[in-house]
Amino acid sequence: MPDTDLATYAHLHADAVAELSRWTATSPAAAANADRTLALLAAGPVAMSRGHRPGHVTASALVLDPTGGRVLLCLHRKLRRWVQLGGHCEPGDRTLAGAALREATEESGIAGLTLDPTPIDVDVHPVACQGGSLHYDVRYAVFAPAGAIERTSDESEALGWFPPDRLPEPLADGTAHLVAPALTALARRADG
Repeated sequence: MPDTDLATYAHLHADAVAELSRWTATSPAAAANADRTLALLAAGPVAMSRGHRPGHVTASALVLDPTGGRVLLCLHRKLRRWVQLGGHCEPGDRTLAGAALREATEESGIAGLTLDPTPIDVDVHPVACQGGSLHYDVRYAVFAPAGAIERTSDESEALGWFPPDRLPEPLADGTAHLVAPALTALARRADG
């Protein structure tokens, strides 16, 4: 990847290092994955780019309705599983939280989403990018406005709202355990 392309990821890389260095993990697995992600980030801004074959940082979001009574999931076109919204960081992204909010907005079609700026999870999982790689996914809670109406994107077979205790099948690994920390973020928001 040319140095000029890497320069576009410099601010995002610095944000990712700062965010994960100060983050209080929501579980032992998330703590271990945050440490793995910080080790990946030692490679520099290239770790933010999907062209980095050993793996790259991604950002995703579990979208909740204003009451926390429903979560929005996407039936991913390629994975054929229900997942939270999210994906690759882009050169114009300045923060991981901003990347997660951009992805959630693009994939849900919902205007007016708001984001809790503290991650709710970090997960590392294999993907088919670049012929086989790893996603180091930093996950956030995002809140839809009242009356939000979703629209599918090119990446989605379908979108659906589900009660947190009755998520659809087949469900991607790691999606169900996002519900509890997302609901905690919603409660913090209500208290604040």
